[in-house]
Amino acid sequence: MNAFYEHHRDSIRFGYRCFDRILVNGLIQPFQQPERVVGFFGTYRRLYPVSRDVLRGAAEQFQCWVKDQADKWNAPIVEAPKGRRDEFVDPYFKAAKPDQVVVILKAREPARIITAIGDKKLNRWHLQIADRWIVQYNLYVNDQRWGRIFVRMCPYLPFSARVCLNQHHWLANRMREEGVDFQQCSNAFLRCGRPERLQELADSLTAEDLSICGQKWLARFTPFFTARERKQAGCQHRLFFSQIEFCDNLIFRSARRSTNWGNVCSTPTGPSVSPTRSPSSSVAR
Repeated sequence: MNAFYEHHRDSIRFGYRCFDRILVNGLIQPFQQPERVVGFFGTYRRLYPVSRDVLRGAAEQFQCWVKDQADKWNAPIVEAPKGRRDEFVDPYFKAAKPDQVVVILKAREPARIITAIGDKKLNRWHLQIADRWIVQYNLYVNDQRWGRIFVRMCPYLPFSARVCLNQHHWLANRMREEGVDFQQCSNAFLRCGRPERLQELADSLTAEDLSICGQKWLARFTPFFTARERKQAGCQHRLFFSQIEFCDNLIFRSARRSTNWGNVCSTPTGPSVSPTRSPSSSVAR
């Protein structure tokens, strides 16, 4: 038991620990090597050589698909704001249905893509990986299990992706399912009728919970791969942890003793203090 808790224990209503933001990168492993990209197009698409036009056509196919689906989803495609994106997309999540794509933000962001270098007249090309600033699509989703998430998709080969999850939203859904009374303020629970159950639920999260969500949406957002290509050529994303934030939140009865310690979210009934929020990086199988 740490000194901070000992000193303030009489003012603490309850505490809990959980993950906060979880960033997971998605890579289609065969496309990380240019020669395997050539092999894929030759074997499964009957295209050789892989020219600049072939790569551009694949990117245009993805972009046309996004625009077409956005109309069907009734999800507007808008330019990403200069400020905080979380606050910008708040209104789009009001009354969002389960598994609904609510808005798509597009922004110029850095990415590693496959480029074709060669001679168009001779139709001779070789592929290489390069760093470029390109327009990427951030699809904000109200996932049935995880609640509010977003998936960033790169429209260019090798179609790298990022999935952003938050265990606070996941926990909120689990407590709603069990009828647990709670009050959530952004990334904190300020009131909970059963704090011990909140902690039990937080501890029950598994890697499979993350994987199921990530694979579910990445498969939906790459519809141009056939079942044969996914099975035989490995055209599906593998997931790797990029960043994990961990919260150790203490909920106080009043704000007087919490000054200058951690991140405070004030409410009429007391603030939430997060003295521990540490990012880490590791790899998921």
